[in-house]
Amino acid sequence: MDRKSFLRSTTALLAGSGLLRQPVWGSIQAHDKAPGAGSFSLDGTRLRFYHPALRQRESFLMLADTHLFRDDARGERFQAYSGRMAKAYNRTQHFLTREETHPEACFRDSLEYAVRKGFSKCALVGDILSFPSEAGVEWTMQQLASTGIPHIYTAGNHDWHYEGMEGSSGDLRRDWCRDRLAPLYKGNHPLMHLEPMGDADLLLFDNSTYEILPEQLDFFHERERKGRPMILLLHIPLYVPGRSLGFGCGHPDWKAANDRSWQLERRQPWRSEGHTYTTMAFHRAVFRSERVMGILAGHIHSPSVDVVEGIPQIVTEANARGAHLEVELLPLSAVLEGPIKSQRLP
Repeated sequence: MDRKSFLRSTTALLAGSGLLRQPVWGSIQAHDKAPGAGSFSLDGTRLRFYHPALRQRESFLMLADTHLFRDDARGERFQAYSGRMAKAYNRTQHFLTREETHPEACFRDSLEYAVRKGFSKCALVGDILSFPSEAGVEWTMQQLASTGIPHIYTAGNHDWHYEGMEGSSGDLRRDWCRDRLAPLYKGNHPLMHLEPMGDADLLLFDNSTYEILPEQLDFFHERERKGRPMILLLHIPLYVPGRSLGFGCGHPDWKAANDRSWQLERRQPWRSEGHTYTTMAFHRAVFRSERVMGILAGHIHSPSVDVVEGIPQIVTEANARGAHLEVELLPLSAVLEGPIKSQRLP
């Protein structure tokens, strides 16, 4: 069995057996044309990337799917559109202790953990809100400001969605990201953003409509030509063979005929003819890239690991249940000079 097949079968086994809290170790960029291979490891919520281009340690805390539902009198006229999601995550169960908790407590706990552990950034990767309330955005910004840690943000499908409101997903996203979510972006482009992390780049893409736009694909190609290692952060995972339609960005069966949630979520159905050429081109470009160290996502509310063409995609469990990812970027020498130097994958 070659290395790529081993990684693929190992991560599939872990995903299917519920063993994702056990350590996972793998190789990044295993294809022969890669200019410099790296590695990754996952222990519970601790994710480490190793790469020869990295000269020093960098770290950030990533969280997704908090589903904050705070609202006030300013939101009363929108209650016809926010009612279902306002009740969806009022009480949750902590992913480790199984004790009852709620999204605001989980969000505060994660930020306090980031301060305590000295993370240099917080990455918010979509569905921090259950709907775009002014009170929710203000409370979130207050909590973030209290940490003193810079944050980066990309939207999820619920952040900007008032269910049942007229308009296409693209138009509603544009309007509510501009009118309500703007403080979270801190002036960064809402569709795509580059955040340097030492010798690597974090690339944030908004794929919360399940689609990629031409300007986002152009941005990816532009950054790839720079030659720096990249980690992609997006709310909806990229399609991986064998995964469900929830892994819908690039899924070959994504189309209106297979959209089971449009009536529940009171939105327009998915595109009748399926994904655009641009979305599929983005999917191919990412998994063929020699520069992508990994892909981080949320949306599914369940942890998973997949490796495609040597590139790992890690999905975090929901922050509404207290989960987050502690992400470290480390020089490859941290592996090669360590106690596992002599170990080899089959």
